[in-house]
Amino acid sequence: MPQRKAILILHGKQAMNEAVRHAVSAMRERGWTLDVRVTWEGGDAQRLVGEALAAGYSQVIAGGGDGTLRDVAEAMGRARSEASLALLPLGTANDFAKAAGISLEPTEALALLELPPRPIDLGQVGDQLFLNMATGGFGSQVTANTSEDLKKMLGAAAYLFTGLSRFSELQAASVELSGPGFDWQGDLLALGIGNGRQAGGGQVLCPDAQVDDGLLDIAILPAPQEMVGALRDLLAGEGLFVRARLPWVEITCSQGLDINLDGEPLQADSLRFAALPGALRVHLPLNSPLISRPG
Repeated sequence: MPQRKAILILHGKQAMNEAVRHAVSAMRERGWTLDVRVTWEGGDAQRLVGEALAAGYSQVIAGGGDGTLRDVAEAMGRARSEASLALLPLGTANDFAKAAGISLEPTEALALLELPPRPIDLGQVGDQLFLNMATGGFGSQVTANTSEDLKKMLGAAAYLFTGLSRFSELQAASVELSGPGFDWQGDLLALGIGNGRQAGGGQVLCPDAQVDDGLLDIAILPAPQEMVGALRDLLAGEGLFVRARLPWVEITCSQGLDINLDGEPLQADSLRFAALPGALRVHLPLNSPLISRPG
């Protein structure tokens, strides 16, 4: 029987979350040794992953929002450890968890530890790794400008509210994208480079993305003449996107492109994104939509 010992790296804001405390107690009652470590400041998640792996933990749990999940996944991907990762989604958007079919109920999410882990890909840009998605253009601006107070009041709907309230600020970015057998040049309104399927509190940019195919899904929303109408159609899910599935893609933008990397802001004139096949083992539901061969 596999060792039933895991460590939960929990975002500090969730330290007094009663649902999490109940879920941890439930796992302990089922025979698990489940230790908890809480983050306090930037860099803690990465440090705690290193300490957990050095101490011999074979299962790590990331508890928090999409940013915390990315930080833990990145640290484990860098370590190239055989340890597996479980996800305890506790954020506002929970974009990766929702697309993967992971329950937002802590007891059910932690129970995934008892399923065998599956190898999944990670995305890479420069020296950074990401779990879910990189977004650019107006979508990343909305994510960056949505206040914490608004997210507390409205949840994921806060991103939609911010987008509607800022539509007059829409500006197209002139970019070039190139990858194997793919070239695109023009003005774009929004860009998604997905290992997962959605970002920004539920906006599905890459509806066919899978985490075990060795590819990144590319979604480009070209900038039309009428910006307000484009935002309306985007929110309505109209088929306006240019799409591709590539092992890597290079992007250049003379005026600089703002990228949101699972909550982490990034800006550069030139970026290269690549998929890292099988870079991490993750406990996912058997029927997860993100897995190409469920079961």
